[in-house]
Amino acid sequence: MNSMTGFGRANYENDGRIYNVEIKSVNHRYCDISVKIPRSISYLEEKVKKQILSCIVRGKIDVYITFDNNSTKGKNIKINKELAKVYIEELKSLAIENDIDSIIPIIEISKFPDVLMIKNVEDEITIWNELENALQKALNNFVEMRIQEGNKIKEDLENRINSIEQKVLQISKYTTGLVEEYVVKLETRIKEILKTDIIDKERLNQEIVIYAEKCSVEEELTRLNSHIIQFKEIIKQNVPIGKKIDFLIQEMNRETNTIGSKSGSLEITNLVIDIKTQLEDIREQIQNIE
Repeated sequence: MNSMTGFGRANYENDGRIYNVEIKSVNHRYCDISVKIPRSISYLEEKVKKQILSCIVRGKIDVYITFDNNSTKGKNIKINKELAKVYIEELKSLAIENDIDSIIPIIEISKFPDVLMIKNVEDEITIWNELENALQKALNNFVEMRIQEGNKIKEDLENRINSIEQKVLQISKYTTGLVEEYVVKLETRIKEILKTDIIDKERLNQEIVIYAEKCSVEEELTRLNSHIIQFKEIIKQNVPIGKKIDFLIQEMNRETNTIGSKSGSLEITNLVIDIKTQLEDIREQIQNIE
């Protein structure tokens, strides 16, 4: 089980080329990847996304990449001689007109716009291999954090589902004596109203059957216990489970609501409230898992 919240950072340096990669994510229904990468290596953006998709299924993921190229390799220096000559001629003309020194150092000419041009002729394969090194390290750190956060969430979910299981067991015990309790109350009430100990047993039995059918929650308890077993099995899986758990919680809520609507017992009603509270807490927690 992985959390959708994570952070990872790494860098790589080789021959004057420095790469920094930072990855962070928050909850999201789907997988949404945003990459901020320098223009000089923007052609690698799709490869970066593909690499991340190989590890991540869900989450809003932001990737920040910086690249400093201090290497002399792959750099071509060219002087725009024609433009430099134009600068020199114009400056000499200006010097003559104003009767000033026309000697212009070549270094100063090279500083004029577009005279000295430095072009990067980079080996795309080398650049990607080096960036991938930093990216994979950052991804490893990122995934490790998501796993650690996921383990904490898993522990919390296990505690909550165990609590729910105990409350379902208590409800089952309470429902066992509901019909018998109803019979006693019904007989007492009839005797009080009719002021006699003579009771129509056939009519009484009909009422008992109707009540038993109305308040029976055996089917709901059976399904609820089945969902609990499924829940425990799912959270053990090492695959994305967020959507499965979300669906299961909806079903458990449905069964719990039905039990609550059928219950005529204060004890069962209180247990139903406790279960619904735990289910809501679980629902909030699973918004954080992949």
